[in-house]
Amino acid sequence: MVRIMLVDDHAIVRMGIKQAVAKWPGIVVAAEAATAQEALDLALSKELDIVVLDIGMPGRGGLEVLKSLRALKPKLKFVMLSMYPEEQYAIRCFKDGAGAYVTKDSPPEELVKAIRAVAEGRRYITQSLGQQMAGLVLDTSSRPIHELLSDREFQVLVKIGAGKRVNEIAEELSLSPKTVSTYRTRVLEKLGMENSAQLIKFVIQEGLV
Repeated sequence: MVRIMLVDDHAIVRMGIKQAVAKWPGIVVAAEAATAQEALDLALSKELDIVVLDIGMPGRGGLEVLKSLRALKPKLKFVMLSMYPEEQYAIRCFKDGAGAYVTKDSPPEELVKAIRAVAEGRRYITQSLGQQMAGLVLDTSSRPIHELLSDREFQVLVKIGAGKRVNEIAEELSLSPKTVSTYRTRVLEKLGMENSAQLIKFVIQEGLV
């Protein structure tokens, strides 16, 4: 039996996943968490095999939660669930130790396949993502410049590219506007740009939104 924990701040999403996996034998939802802290607490108190983790968690983002949980329970495996396209976050997730990346618009069967693959010690990689990863391995000179950014900096970049203002980003990430502005400054410096308009153009050109 594969025991999973669902980590998503939306109860309706967790309910949908529970209903989907309930139709498949061998998988049981052993815990649910709506916040990063709940996930960390449950990981220490429950016997779990896999964490199905939303990237867009408020406050500490999903990538940060992934790193924290791996440090707490190194044997835990992870399936990242996201509303964002693969090209935005998937490669970062795999680098941080995730075993699969599934978008929220995928059919339930794909999530189940990912859970089963990860439970068996395999990575679950879609064909399109596999092509992207192969390209990066074969041609290191073509690696995108945004890989220089930290996970949080990248998250702020994508939101700026989507046309969101500092206050909006701060609210979504449960950060102060000052902290978001600091991340924005770091992003500008690392990418060699001068303003948000250039960041927006870059994000669109790179297909990150």
